[in-house]
Amino acid sequence: MTSQLPEEQPGDASTPSLTWDTAMPSHVAIIMDGNNRWAKARGMSGVRGHRAGVEAVRAVIQRAAERQVKTLSLFAFSSENWKRPAAEVNALMELFLMALKREVKKLNERNIRLTIIGEQRGFSHAIQKYIQRAETLTAENTGMHLIIAANYGGQWDIARAARELAEQVSAGELQPEDIDEVRFDAAIKRNHVTPIDLCIRTSGEQRLSNFMLWQLAYAELYFSPLLWPDFGAEALDVALNDFCQRRRRFGMTDEQIEAQGA
Repeated sequence: MTSQLPEEQPGDASTPSLTWDTAMPSHVAIIMDGNNRWAKARGMSGVRGHRAGVEAVRAVIQRAAERQVKTLSLFAFSSENWKRPAAEVNALMELFLMALKREVKKLNERNIRLTIIGEQRGFSHAIQKYIQRAETLTAENTGMHLIIAANYGGQWDIARAARELAEQVSAGELQPEDIDEVRFDAAIKRNHVTPIDLCIRTSGEQRLSNFMLWQLAYAELYFSPLLWPDFGAEALDVALNDFCQRRRRFGMTDEQIEAQGA
């Protein structure tokens, strides 16, 4: 696992001498972390930090689409985030609703398909209504697939898929011995979430925080010291270029990989 060095500047992404060992990642997932710390360092409220984080989201979505990333997943609100102070949670819900009202039209104009994953019953009826509208409006778009994980947890996702398979067994539609990695993967993919190639976490923290645990099985991990509001288009370029210089083995040796490319 390679971390972006603290002294590295986002502008380094334009370095022309890079030699790629790996193609551009098809699916990039980002754990957006550091809004509160960004605000605290500036003497602002946590809400101001989350608002600044929205600007970073816009920049990263645009650059990911420009770099032809097929799927971009953003961890917006975890199932554990409900434990935060009520004022902060309420502000986050207001921001989420505002984004659903104001940003979806722009996504649609740019041919981006939007999917919200997570336990939606935990949200207000208004948020649920706008989620449905957003997904319906963008359902036929053929550009980048944007996935927002909200009220989401990786363990919840795995448990949901296991329950779905158990119900099929109980109904006599499936035998226990038929359940393998392929079958389980199909159940997990109900929301069309493909395996993740690159997972980025901002703010210098180096953990997955219960995010897409099944889909991250073979992902490359990249940890940036930048707080999320400071992570813009150029910082994404740095992460993508770092990925492109790696060699993904999937359990094989270098010799086997080289033989495949011969």
